[in-house]
Amino acid sequence: MKTNSRILQNVIFASAISLGMVGCTDDVRTDGFTNSDLPEIHELSQAQKDVIAYTPKNAIIAHRGTEFWAPEESEAAMRWARNIGADYIECDLQRTKDGVTLALHDESLSRTTNIEVIYPNRWQDYVSAFTFEELLKLDIGSWFNEANPEQARASFVGLDVLTLEDVIAIAEGKRIKRDDNGKRIIIRDSEGKYIGTEYEPDPSDNGNRPGVYIETKAPYMFAGMEETLRTILEKTGWYAENIDDLKVIPTEPGKVGIANTPARVILQTFDLSALKNFDRVFTRKIPTLYLTMDLINSSPITYAERLNYAIDNGATAIGPNIAVGNYPASILPWQAAMARRSGLDVHAWTFNTNQEYLAYTGPWCDPEKKGGADKNSVDMTFTNHADVAIEYYRTTLEEYAAKGQVYFKSNESVRKACPGKYPDYDNLQKNKPFMTAQEVLDHLGYYK
Repeated sequence: MKTNSRILQNVIFASAISLGMVGCTDDVRTDGFTNSDLPEIHELSQAQKDVIAYTPKNAIIAHRGTEFWAPEESEAAMRWARNIGADYIECDLQRTKDGVTLALHDESLSRTTNIEVIYPNRWQDYVSAFTFEELLKLDIGSWFNEANPEQARASFVGLDVLTLEDVIAIAEGKRIKRDDNGKRIIIRDSEGKYIGTEYEPDPSDNGNRPGVYIETKAPYMFAGMEETLRTILEKTGWYAENIDDLKVIPTEPGKVGIANTPARVILQTFDLSALKNFDRVFTRKIPTLYLTMDLINSSPITYAERLNYAIDNGATAIGPNIAVGNYPASILPWQAAMARRSGLDVHAWTFNTNQEYLAYTGPWCDPEKKGGADKNSVDMTFTNHADVAIEYYRTTLEEYAAKGQVYFKSNESVRKACPGKYPDYDNLQKNKPFMTAQEVLDHLGYYK
């Protein structure tokens, strides 16, 4: 999902310039329709409205932890995202032959592991053809160093594949417990089968408690993935039929605390059947994103049809992509306006520069410099550079606000729905302490 950071770096500036045009001056309709075309948008259920009310706005989602600063979906990437101050850490789901749910993007292993060295006769096999302990023999860090020499760190070598439970533990301030050789300490049943991993308090934890943003990848390959996901979330205390029964996760004032709110988990999928399955399996409605990336040529009618499908099948947010690289935007100004009219939140992907944020959060779409949250097309953003995103909200948008040009989405409904759970300001990034990406990695013990 959501393009690789390495590709983005080659197109960043040119894309940013065109983004400004998409976000602002491309508001003239050229598709044969007029701005008075207002197709019917279905009504959100009360349960959807209640969830949207407690889902935070202006939040930052660390895409795969990071693709830029550490190997994606590795322990290093997830710990980095937590400590840098991301509001959510994002992961994708795959499943092994023996039923372990992995945090891994690809169905195959050739892009992000050394499988051709370890299993030369099986390198084309899907993840689902391997047991978890077979996969633990793979190195998911060395490829990153080879592909990104400027970000390479010797301590990335030998990183192992993560499970969903690992990601949740990291969000709670823990790390994987390892032996003297750096191998994870495994919990087995009486027959020697893997049933879990031991965790320990992370000595480098800085108190942030982000939520977890989960995508089911290729759900058609894994029957019952949604039921498995619910089981894991219930076991870890991150989902319960009654909100009051959710696990209490201690938080600290001034630190990210979304892990201790009802919005601690957000589900996402591109797959239409998976969206229905989320709605069926999670009988207490939780935040749910329907991802899109094929709507650039849509008309108001076809865009409304997609929004209505999302609404009718339990989504609380729509997930369009911005224009980056070979991906044309599916969040043009009229599309963003229609999404706002539907009442769905907008969680767009994938932002990596100030210019990209400027194009969609308001400043470049406000030629009269009056400000207004209606100029802001997004409620949350996915990013490979949570460090850049946090600093943008902390400084750039704050500077506009100081001049009376306020573009923040309001978190008033969030505070009312969850009293005492969220900060009392709309800019969730405002008071986060600043550390560079490299400083965080050094602090976590990932040295060059």
